[in-house]
Amino acid sequence: MASHQSHRLAKGGLIDRTRAIDFTFDGKQMTGYAGDTLASALVANGVTLVGRSFKYHRPRGILTAGPEEPNALVELRTGARREPNTKATTVELYDGLVAQSQNRWPSLAFDVMSVNSLASPIFVAGFYYKTFMWPAKFWESIYEPAIRRAAGLGRPSGVADPDHYDKAWAHCDVLVVGSGPAGLAAALAAGRTGARVILAEEDRIAGGRLNSDGGEIDTMPAAEWTSSALAELESMPNVRVMTRTSVFGVYDGGVYGALERVNDHVPVPPKHQVRQRLWRIVAKRCVVAAGASERPIVFSGNDRPGVMMASAVRTYVERFAAAPGRRLALFTNNDDGWKTVEAAHRAGIAIAAVIDARGDVPQQYRTLAQAGGFSVLNGTVTGVRGGKSGITGVDVALTGGGSANVSADVLAMSGGWNPSVGLASHHRGRPKWRDDIAAFVPDGCPPGMAVAGAANGDLSLGACLRSGHAAGFAAAHDCGHSGTNHLAPAATDESSAIAALWHVEGKQKAFVDFQHDVTASDVALAQREGYESVEHLKRYTTLGMATDQGKNSNVTGLAIMAELTGRSIQQTGTTIYRPPHVPVAIGAFAGHNRDESFHSTRLAPSHHWALERGAVFVDTGLWKRAQWYPLPGEKDWLTSVTREVLAVRNGVGFCDVSTLGKIDVMGPDAGTFLDRVYINAFSSLGVGKARYGLMLREDGIVMDDGTTSRLAEDHYFLTTTTAKAGPVMQHLEFCRQVLWPELDVQLTSCTDQWATFSIAGPKTRDLLREIVDPAEDLSNEGFPFMGVREVQLRGGMFARLFRISFSGELAFEISVPARYGDALARNLMIAGKPFGVTPYGTEALGVMRIEKGHVAGPELNGTTTADDLGLGKMMSKKKDFVGRVMAGREGLVAPNRQVVVGLKPVDKARRLRSGAHILPKGAPVGPQADQGYVTSVCFSPMLGQWIGLGLVERGRERIGEIVRAHDPLRGEDYEVEICNPVFYDPEGGRQRG
Repeated sequence: MASHQSHRLAKGGLIDRTRAIDFTFDGKQMTGYAGDTLASALVANGVTLVGRSFKYHRPRGILTAGPEEPNALVELRTGARREPNTKATTVELYDGLVAQSQNRWPSLAFDVMSVNSLASPIFVAGFYYKTFMWPAKFWESIYEPAIRRAAGLGRPSGVADPDHYDKAWAHCDVLVVGSGPAGLAAALAAGRTGARVILAEEDRIAGGRLNSDGGEIDTMPAAEWTSSALAELESMPNVRVMTRTSVFGVYDGGVYGALERVNDHVPVPPKHQVRQRLWRIVAKRCVVAAGASERPIVFSGNDRPGVMMASAVRTYVERFAAAPGRRLALFTNNDDGWKTVEAAHRAGIAIAAVIDARGDVPQQYRTLAQAGGFSVLNGTVTGVRGGKSGITGVDVALTGGGSANVSADVLAMSGGWNPSVGLASHHRGRPKWRDDIAAFVPDGCPPGMAVAGAANGDLSLGACLRSGHAAGFAAAHDCGHSGTNHLAPAATDESSAIAALWHVEGKQKAFVDFQHDVTASDVALAQREGYESVEHLKRYTTLGMATDQGKNSNVTGLAIMAELTGRSIQQTGTTIYRPPHVPVAIGAFAGHNRDESFHSTRLAPSHHWALERGAVFVDTGLWKRAQWYPLPGEKDWLTSVTREVLAVRNGVGFCDVSTLGKIDVMGPDAGTFLDRVYINAFSSLGVGKARYGLMLREDGIVMDDGTTSRLAEDHYFLTTTTAKAGPVMQHLEFCRQVLWPELDVQLTSCTDQWATFSIAGPKTRDLLREIVDPAEDLSNEGFPFMGVREVQLRGGMFARLFRISFSGELAFEISVPARYGDALARNLMIAGKPFGVTPYGTEALGVMRIEKGHVAGPELNGTTTADDLGLGKMMSKKKDFVGRVMAGREGLVAPNRQVVVGLKPVDKARRLRSGAHILPKGAPVGPQADQGYVTSVCFSPMLGQWIGLGLVERGRERIGEIVRAHDPLRGEDYEVEICNPVFYDPEGGRQRG
């Protein structure tokens, strides 16, 4: 063995001994080799204790060598890249790797929480359900906080993930899952026909169990045959081999989810590269060759560090040249377990004994024992001696009576193999039981799927190759490829005989689920208390709910329940299998859709100009809108917004309102169409005029509002709110195509075609005269309120000018083609400099609309009617329109409905809060006294206090009444006055001036 790695074998393995790799575990510097996993490197360094169990904090060692590992969960990396609950058995070793054990304090060797083991008689199955029922008031104050502190294993970083993730699509004829002997044979058979093949392998190298078990295929050593098969596959242009890729889910329509770990094997992904990529693979056919996982036997102390799966011991010895111990004992009930003895013996590891639970051990193994100088004991393991640093011996109950003690520092156990049935059962399929292999196999796969190899219960090498070859060729043939069916690769059919053994009675705890500390006695308790259904058993005991999702524990737990209930294992059944089959990071599901890329972004035409001026932006749907424009020295947002409002009220300002929805409605029947979708008439609107309109949903509730202008006899220009631009367009198209297809009208969304700016304030005309051709008459008589026309700008460009005001001031909206929006903003600043022009954002716009009592999104909340908004008189009685009949329902015209009113605190220094509930004075706090709520608030520079709009029951009848605004979130309760919603210039003279 290598001296610098105490348990590294001197030769062998698929590792690169020329590339030493330094890493740390719990702060201790260690060394491994390229090709190691973190687990194999820990084994090579003689580390046995790697973690603590969830509930009892019992010491745990490495149990397996693959993705089914329940014990060796570590925190990987540091800082923002810290990743909890990473399986050491799947982590590729890289230089500088930092790993920490988890679920222990203050250290792994001395864990204070291990005292939980002393209370194990209390912490049995269903403990939480029985304990935290009383007193009820303790739940929120004591029980829930305590449980939350105790829950979980590792610690997330708590900061943003600095890495990037990607999502991609792939299409193929045949998807092969797994690249063991069956998977390689299937890919070769399908690829040779010309079918498009994707071979997905979760490991970094192909080969599966061939990398650990070896063997001979087509008279070649397994390693040589594997290399030859891969070389042929990689030479085929129709075949794609994807290593480090786990297929985790089967979905409708032949879609498979797969996670590619692109750069998990390096400390930091290279620049411009992603860490992981989520694939959606669309395959006409799929061959699942995902292999099988070895299951443990339940006996006293089977969770001790130093107790490992026999196949894992074999993997560490053969693939990684690492010895899990110096003196090995094997506990098996099947022939496959003996392969571990053969591998260990070849590697020079002393064999202490083989404990075979079968009464008749095949002669070939007795001959092997005789040649190797070790004993074969017929019996079962009843206990393990040792502690957190490893085992020292094994207690054996011999068949026919008597006992024996075996001195060993590693115990390999083999209870048989569980075919990987998860993917084959994702469409709610249930596997079936096979007594000959004592395991479940797939039954009723998703459409287009076939299962081959060990995943289908073919546990010998020869059977794996034959079934994989047949499945691959059949899949390609089903896709229309009829190439030559070559002979299947040939290998011997080694014996996999087994005598089922699930549980050995003993005095100590015998674990079924290692991570969640579910014992055989917990399963028995669940049965005694009536939780015999497998679904109830799972949830009552948490069996199979750990990160391995029951890959080690489910079948054993079901078998124990079957024995307790006197039913067969098939009758006992299995739980439902659901994706993901292996853990997938949430970041991979999100891909690029995070932070600023969470959704697509739309930029207003003046965005870059606003950015130069230091604007603060707000997300309004997909749009980025300037919220306010802070100036140097302004202490907060309110200072900036107040300045902007006063600048507009006393001078002139402009705001980019291009994000409002814009729809061209054209055709001979355009006016008729609008009459039917709006509550008020538009067919009577004169050319060159604009009108405010309100449209209802079919149920009579307000859908949206906006202005519509008539540009020609057959051409209307309709505007919507920013948020409802898409839904309104969808609604109008439904009306046009489905409700009234006889109307000759066409709709075109032109939101992105026009850049629109609202110019408002007493000096608006002064500013406009600087950019509009002098021949244009902008006087009140020449361009009256709600007038519309095309005007010529200085320089010859034409623009649309609308005399519309949302601020309550003299205002115009000017529209130019969107490509000129940035230039128009810059020219407005230049032309308006003599008048003190001020750009203002959505906050100032909101302040001015509240001062004027204009309703917006918070009031058009999907529950209000036209009358609730004070717009009931707009509803025409001379025509029909969408929502007219339903708007007359009893509940929508009830006198006690909540209607829009103004609200202002009695104490002018008090800040009004949006969302505060309106209660009568003296009424107790509660839903029975709730009479409405505050919808919109602002600080009004014109009134010098906070004001707001609200929906209040019978509000218009209660103008002047003093009520309470109750804000339970902030713990505030204060008096407010119900008032007219128009706080400023109620006569409207300023906007008509």
